[in-house]
Amino acid sequence: MSRKSVYNMDEIILRELIRTMEKKLGIILEKGKTDYCCPISFSQCHIITEIGKSGKMTLNELCVSLNADKSIMSRTTHKLIAKGLLNSCVNEKDRRSITLTLTEHGYQLYEMIQDNMQQYFKGILENIPADKRESVLESLEILNEAITKHI
Repeated sequence: MSRKSVYNMDEIILRELIRTMEKKLGIILEKGKTDYCCPISFSQCHIITEIGKSGKMTLNELCVSLNADKSIMSRTTHKLIAKGLLNSCVNEKDRRSITLTLTEHGYQLYEMIQDNMQQYFKGILENIPADKRESVLESLEILNEAITKHI
């Protein structure tokens, strides 16, 4: 018994393009510990990047920003605190609220990660024809908005 495909061809193409992009960008995951994020894991790299961009974040804000489970974020941030990359400060008014900031060493690592990723994506952008770059970036913005609306 065969099933007839009831999928729209555009939906199939979108799905396959995103899957292909995920696989190709998976190179970042493979290199995460050595080239881009150096002495930390890829998930720790995301945390350092988010806090570095904002200056400080509560654990709850970090969970929302990374769309991650609070218990996983708590364990991961504790590892970063133990490595001397993060500071945590308990809010005196609400002891359940923890504010996270980068240590000096954490900030240096953040800067290194930013430099490494800048070079990585510069290389990607250089492989897009100059007259198509604006269109590609606009399309990615539209795709991100569509994904956000669908979640």
